[in-house]
Amino acid sequence: MKPIQLPDIPAKEQTPLVKTLVEIIETLAERVQQQDEVIGPLKDEIAVLKGEKKRPIFKPGKMAEQAGKDPQESSASKKRPGSEKRSKTRQLPIHQEVVIAPVEPIPEHSRFKGYQDYVVQELKIAAENVLYRLACWETPTGEILRGVLPESVHGHFGPILRGYVLYQYHHAPVTQPLLLEQLRDWGIAISSGQINALLTEGHEAFFEEQQGILRAGLETASVVTVDDTGARHQGKNGYSTPIGNDCLAWFESTDSKSRENFPGLLRAGHEDYRIDEDALRYMQKQKLPGAIVERRQLPPFG
Repeated sequence: MKPIQLPDIPAKEQTPLVKTLVEIIETLAERVQQQDEVIGPLKDEIAVLKGEKKRPIFKPGKMAEQAGKDPQESSASKKRPGSEKRSKTRQLPIHQEVVIAPVEPIPEHSRFKGYQDYVVQELKIAAENVLYRLACWETPTGEILRGVLPESVHGHFGPILRGYVLYQYHHAPVTQPLLLEQLRDWGIAISSGQINALLTEGHEAFFEEQQGILRAGLETASVVTVDDTGARHQGKNGYSTPIGNDCLAWFESTDSKSRENFPGLLRAGHEDYRIDEDALRYMQKQKLPGAIVERRQLPPFG
């Protein structure tokens, strides 16, 4: 039986009669709970005497036990649910303030005692269409000077909309038909082909950032681990190469698993190769031909 949960009663409605009734309800609810704890085992015992099975006991899963718990919170410092709500909302940035006066008329000679703050979190979802009017001027020599769009504008869909589509599809994940329906319901004039283009085209900046992460990781790491794993997708073989250590995690999926592909990924987008003293010592340790070591050249792949 689920415990009885009384609704929140405003302070102005907590009359002595209401408080007395609440105490009676809580006492009765506690008594009913105690009776359930006694009646349950008695029913099980009667069922056993009749040759029947006991009621199954379903243990709560680990996810249900951990839901809403702070991983750093010890069992000795448990707090009742909701006790930290005020401290959490106090750190939130406030975007709008609304002052609400009492409904009742304020008597004369009353004193203002400040405000009682009540924070409400809301999500604002609305279409916002921006018209960029590029001013055009013609110089005396006939040259046309025209305003330039902001760097964040690429095409007819803004960066926030593009980021939202990428997040919903790759992280949520939300399918393209559902994305199309959702955006149109919000007043965005977009087609299925345009959504597909947002997901598959114009992502050079993301790839450059990915390569930059690998370069920074390789420059600062003393050692990295690498591996290759393969799988079939849509009837074709594909390979994923993870490179990382305790502070770096980088992945790349390719259609090839070869000696050309592997060092190509380690170069993080660069097409040249550098042979330093460590590489030369390794070549000598592996007893590569002396002519190759002297020329400081790598043998051809293949």
